[in-house]
Amino acid sequence: MPIFDFLRPKKNTAQTAKNRLQIIIAQERSSAGAPDYLPLLRREILEVIRKYVAVDAEAVKVDVVKDGEHDVLDISVALPDARPGA
Repeated sequence: MPIFDFLRPKKNTAQTAKNRLQIIIAQERSSAGAPDYLPLLRREILEVIRKYVAVDAEAVKVDVVKDGEHDVLDISVALPDARPGA
Protein backbone atom coordinates (compact mmCIF):
# COMPACT_ATOMS: atom_id res chain seq x y z
CA MET A 1 0.00 0.00 0.00
CA PRO A 2 1.32 3.44 -0.88
CA ILE A 3 0.20 4.86 2.46
CA PHE A 4 2.75 2.74 4.35
CA ASP A 5 5.66 3.26 1.92
CA PHE A 6 7.24 5.72 4.33
CA LEU A 7 7.78 2.89 6.82
CA ARG A 8 9.93 0.87 4.44
CA PRO A 9 13.61 1.72 4.29
CA LYS A 10 14.53 3.34 1.01
CA LYS A 11 16.61 1.20 -1.27
CA ASN A 12 19.92 2.72 -2.21
CA THR A 13 20.47 1.05 -5.56
CA ALA A 14 23.74 2.87 -6.19
CA GLN A 15 25.23 1.54 -2.95
CA THR A 16 23.90 -1.95 -3.66
CA ALA A 17 25.47 -1.89 -7.13
CA LYS A 18 28.76 -0.65 -5.69
CA ASN A 19 28.80 -3.45 -3.09
CA ARG A 20 28.06 -6.06 -5.74
CA LEU A 21 30.80 -4.69 -7.98
CA GLN A 22 33.31 -4.84 -5.12
CA ILE A 23 32.40 -8.48 -4.52
CA ILE A 24 32.79 -9.30 -8.22
CA ILE A 25 36.16 -7.55 -8.39
CA ALA A 26 37.39 -9.37 -5.28
CA GLN A 27 36.31 -12.71 -6.75
CA GLU A 28 38.01 -11.93 -10.07
CA ARG A 29 41.24 -11.06 -8.29
CA SER A 30 41.17 -14.24 -6.24
CA SER A 31 40.12 -16.45 -9.15
CA ALA A 32 42.74 -14.92 -11.36
CA GLY A 33 44.89 -16.41 -8.69
CA ALA A 34 48.46 -15.53 -8.81
CA PRO A 35 50.58 -12.93 -10.50
CA ASP A 36 51.56 -13.40 -14.15
CA TYR A 37 55.12 -14.49 -13.36
CA LEU A 38 54.13 -17.67 -11.52
CA PRO A 39 53.88 -19.97 -14.58
CA LEU A 40 57.32 -18.82 -15.73
CA LEU A 41 58.72 -19.21 -12.22
CA ARG A 42 57.26 -22.73 -11.98
CA ARG A 43 58.81 -23.70 -15.33
CA GLU A 44 62.22 -22.35 -14.35
CA ILE A 45 62.17 -24.12 -10.98
CA LEU A 46 61.19 -27.35 -12.73
CA GLU A 47 64.11 -26.97 -15.20
CA VAL A 48 66.61 -26.46 -12.38
CA ILE A 49 65.30 -29.44 -10.40
CA ARG A 50 65.40 -31.64 -13.52
CA LYS A 51 69.15 -30.98 -13.82
CA TYR A 52 69.59 -33.04 -10.66
CA VAL A 53 66.48 -35.21 -10.25
CA ALA A 54 64.01 -36.68 -12.72
CA VAL A 55 60.63 -35.23 -11.68
CA ASP A 56 57.26 -34.97 -13.34
CA ALA A 57 55.89 -31.57 -14.45
CA GLU A 58 53.13 -31.84 -11.83
CA ALA A 59 55.74 -32.33 -9.09
CA VAL A 60 56.23 -28.58 -8.70
CA LYS A 61 53.43 -26.44 -7.25
CA VAL A 62 53.87 -22.68 -6.92
CA ASP A 63 51.21 -20.56 -5.21
CA VAL A 64 50.87 -17.17 -3.60
CA VAL A 65 49.24 -17.30 -0.18
CA LYS A 66 47.95 -14.25 1.68
CA ASP A 67 49.38 -14.04 5.21
CA GLY A 68 47.92 -10.96 6.85
CA GLU A 69 49.26 -7.98 4.94
CA HIS A 70 51.91 -10.04 3.14
CA ASP A 71 51.87 -12.34 0.15
CA VAL A 72 53.87 -15.52 0.71
CA LEU A 73 55.31 -17.55 -2.13
CA ASP A 74 54.55 -21.22 -1.41
CA ILE A 75 56.66 -23.68 -3.41
CA SER A 76 56.10 -27.40 -3.04
CA VAL A 77 58.20 -30.02 -4.83
CA ALA A 78 57.33 -33.71 -4.71
CA LEU A 79 60.63 -35.52 -5.10
CA PRO A 80 60.70 -39.18 -6.12
CA ASP A 81 61.79 -41.88 -3.69
CA ALA A 82 65.50 -42.61 -3.37
CA ARG A 83 67.01 -44.72 -6.16
CA PRO A 84 67.13 -48.44 -5.46
CA GLY A 85 70.58 -49.53 -4.36
CA ALA A 86 71.71 -46.02 -3.51
